[in-house]
Amino acid sequence: MNKFHGTGVAMATPFHPDGAVDFGGLEAVINHIIGGGVEYLVSLGTTGESSTLNKDEKKQIWKRTVEITNGRVPLVAGIGGNNTYEVLKSIEEFDAEGYDAILSVSPYYNKPTQEGIYQHYKAIAENSPLPVFLYNVPGRTGSTISADTTLRLAHDFKNIIATKEATGNFDHFNHILKNKPEEFLFISGDDPVTLPLIAMGAVGVISVIGNALPRVFSAMIRLCLQGDFAKARPLHYSLIEFTALMFAEGNPAGVKYALKELGICGDTLRLPLVGIGEQTAKKISEQLQVL
Repeated sequence: MNKFHGTGVAMATPFHPDGAVDFGGLEAVINHIIGGGVEYLVSLGTTGESSTLNKDEKKQIWKRTVEITNGRVPLVAGIGGNNTYEVLKSIEEFDAEGYDAILSVSPYYNKPTQEGIYQHYKAIAENSPLPVFLYNVPGRTGSTISADTTLRLAHDFKNIIATKEATGNFDHFNHILKNKPEEFLFISGDDPVTLPLIAMGAVGVISVIGNALPRVFSAMIRLCLQGDFAKARPLHYSLIEFTALMFAEGNPAGVKYALKELGICGDTLRLPLVGIGEQTAKKISEQLQVL
């Protein structure tokens, strides 16, 4: 099985109450997730609050992640942005030792044309020492990598090996899945719709809730990949309410609270993100007891 088939987890970054990176908490999170049987980890994606970390912090987190993981699972590094030249500089300075791929979000805020998006990823593909995952999340970026642009990139660059899709648009998904190169990986970027996407041809998910519940979620994904949807569906339905709560007041506020409740790390976030409210916290606690 391809190393990126199954469950990848976009890891949360634990912070001390004063906002400093909690490397002890990071070790606990990594060991918890790997112990839950997931297939790979994504360091410093959106859930890792990468937008509020400075360059030195990112380097330290990437280095410690390699040391803690110690080859137990493949690693993907989140390196993206809306300034193509800064992204290329970050890739140039990135110590790729121990990492297997780069996940790069589509440029946000600028709202580039499709040709601009293509040229952005062309530059990344031509400069990256590692395979590249596209990351299409219009709810955060303000623009969409169209299905045609995704397919153009997939066909033109052998080291663009996957797309993480979080558009929620099944017409978009259908077009990519029908027309992509056979070896190009379609990965769900939304926990709640991963089961139907695997039925359509996706190879797995990069998950948020896998931070908190890696064992049950990765078991459900493996059942889907084996074609055993009859056994996967009850697990899928059991997670619906918990998954909704994870995003009720924004990511990663919900999953960080769940990690705190599980005794793995604290739930401090960096501004402008803030913790969840009392009612949501109570519901998450209740769901954790049930699950």
